[in-house]
Amino acid sequence: MAAFGAIYRGIVQYYLLAGNVHRLHRLRWVMETSMLKTLAGKHRSSTSKTAAKHKAKIQTPHGLRTCFEARIERDGRQPLVARFGGIPLHRQRSATVIDRQPIRVDYPHKELVHRLLAGICEICQQTGEIQVHHVRKLADLGIPGPLQPQWAKAMTNRRRKTLVVCASCHDHIHTGQPAQPLTQ
Repeated sequence: MAAFGAIYRGIVQYYLLAGNVHRLHRLRWVMETSMLKTLAGKHRSSTSKTAAKHKAKIQTPHGLRTCFEARIERDGRQPLVARFGGIPLHRQRSATVIDRQPIRVDYPHKELVHRLLAGICEICQQTGEIQVHHVRKLADLGIPGPLQPQWAKAMTNRRRKTLVVCASCHDHIHTGQPAQPLTQ
């Protein structure tokens, strides 16, 4: 009952500024019927018996209102109350919508983003316009050894499928010519 009440209350309070908020009576009926059928099925009872059991009248600033309520009395403490309804569907011109500001979460940059922002070729250490060379999988680079090109060694040592390089080094990689030696 608390879940149905919270959803209904949130929708109605959002639309209280609307001139035709009275049209939400259909939503109230649908949600009320759904709630009563759900509770009746859960307690293996009929919908009418469940409605009669939970029907209550409460005092509100708008007068006496009929709603549905589940109450659990507790010794020495306030009773637990779950309520559905009791909200008049009348336009409130003075209602205000208070939207919370979303909390912005700063996620740390991925390693590739840091490498790109550095703007340095990872083979010849030149700065300027850079590109990213990519392989499908590290196994495509072959077995590490002295015959492996410098760019493949750099990717294998980093265990990364990407390599940030300048345009000339990228051309050398694709033509199969050796690039300038890697300085570390």
